[in-house]
Amino acid sequence: MIEEGRVSKDGVVIDTPATLLTSLHGVTVDEVAIAAPAPMRLFLFHKPAGFLTTERDPAGRPTIYDRLPADLPRLMPIGRLDMNTEGLLLMTTDGGFKREMELPATGVPRTYRARAFGEVSQQQLEDLFDGLEIDGIRYGAIEANLERRTGRNQWIEMTLTEGKNREVRRVLEHLDLKVNRLIRTSYGPFHLGELPVGAVEEVRQNDLELFRKSLKDLK
Repeated sequence: MIEEGRVSKDGVVIDTPATLLTSLHGVTVDEVAIAAPAPMRLFLFHKPAGFLTTERDPAGRPTIYDRLPADLPRLMPIGRLDMNTEGLLLMTTDGGFKREMELPATGVPRTYRARAFGEVSQQQLEDLFDGLEIDGIRYGAIEANLERRTGRNQWIEMTLTEGKNREVRRVLEHLDLKVNRLIRTSYGPFHLGELPVGAVEEVRQNDLELFRKSLKDLK
């Protein structure tokens, strides 16, 4: 479009793509003003178990987009939850924010509740705060607490910041526990709370801006 002379700034045709803009104010295409980008939006989604965190699956398995309401804008998941993991999944309209959140260095804490079969002590769980290595992969500090036991099943709450692939399951399997249910209950300041399974709730813009400011403060 620039080569064709269709893009202008303050009435002057732009003749090179190497043009730095501080805003879109005054920019036109075919003499039509460019609209300001829509503000970023963030949604909480209570992902059910049995759905893939992907847009489509070649094998035809159900994905989260089969459960999301049709009237939502185009949303991208921030990170992933395994097919059989349920709970809080953040969804955004902004690709840049998605990538920022997925960087390991961002370090936003995520909390999970796991129901696992086997025997484990509170001391073993507290030792996870020192980090550990499993099959050559180093996992950072994990805060873990034994919530309650029901027979040989126990509920364990775990908070971590790295979010490596299948991290919670791998760490608990390393402790000879078999995870039979896994729920993400929070991601940063956002909590699953009483959000029904399959439901979506938008984060208020004020809360979103406060969170983005806190991310800048961490850097």
